[in-house]
Amino acid sequence: MPVPDAGTGMCLAPSYSKNRVACRGRRPHRWHPHARQGFGMQASDPQHFQRMARVIRYIDEHYTRQPSLEVLAKVAGLSSAHFSREFRRWAGLAPTQYVRLLSLRAAKRTLEGDASIIAAAWEAGLSGGGRLHDLFVTFEAMTPGEYRSRGEGLVLRYGLAQTPFGEALLATTPRGLAVLEFIGGPGGEVEKGLRRRWPAARLLRDDAQAGKVARQVFVTRAGELPLHVRGTNFQVRVWEALLELGGRGPLSYGRLAAAIGQPGAARAVGQAVGANPVAWMIPCHRVLRAGGGLGGYRWGIDRKRAMLAWELSQASA
Repeated sequence: MPVPDAGTGMCLAPSYSKNRVACRGRRPHRWHPHARQGFGMQASDPQHFQRMARVIRYIDEHYTRQPSLEVLAKVAGLSSAHFSREFRRWAGLAPTQYVRLLSLRAAKRTLEGDASIIAAAWEAGLSGGGRLHDLFVTFEAMTPGEYRSRGEGLVLRYGLAQTPFGEALLATTPRGLAVLEFIGGPGGEVEKGLRRRWPAARLLRDDAQAGKVARQVFVTRAGELPLHVRGTNFQVRVWEALLELGGRGPLSYGRLAAAIGQPGAARAVGQAVGANPVAWMIPCHRVLRAGGGLGGYRWGIDRKRAMLAWELSQASA
């Protein structure tokens, strides 16, 4: 279903050829950058993101107490000075600044049921055009023949890289970024999963390439970035709608289902969102429950919460 562009009012409709499920010929849209003083790829401590996620979860659950720097540092397991420096490097704001920002933003929302204070603050601060990056993104799906062949004749370069949200597996084809998945356990298990999904492809380990792409996605956040995804016809439609609408603000599963012309298919849409192969770039972390709850997330609720918190802080830094 064509989706009107927020800036021009033009409809950016995917075009389909006989053997292609893709967005060829569509006008790619441009997002604008947040302040860029946050995360640098220098963070090599594997526990770094876990500490930040633990603190963000604590703030989400105890924000009414206005936790002090000392309390948050204790949650992180660091001295106050060390924690303050580490949080500022990650978020672009001091911890106490972030807590105040959260309270001010959340005051614009009425919280009910399982609503997340961070999700509410994020909606208040970023709805109406919160943007992830200044990347010029194009989107192409594999042809039905390529989908069925499970990668036959395709070279897939993959590797591990650090991101603001923990270690990730990235894989690229000659036509673009095909996989960006966060690692919750041993990296070897993720690599085995990659081989199961692409049994006929030629897989080449290339951590340098993965690091280069990760830096473009999370640090410089600029330039051209083609996506080359593998999915069913239905999944591709959902991902493209998510790419368009999720770049503008919060989404519910129902709104996403309506965007593809199937308003009664919210459950199927949720399954397609969960199968998203390119985290962050196809922003499935921006899909919230209708009541403001975080809902589920393939790579963990703590990571989803931290992603929304990072976006809010970067936009306000």
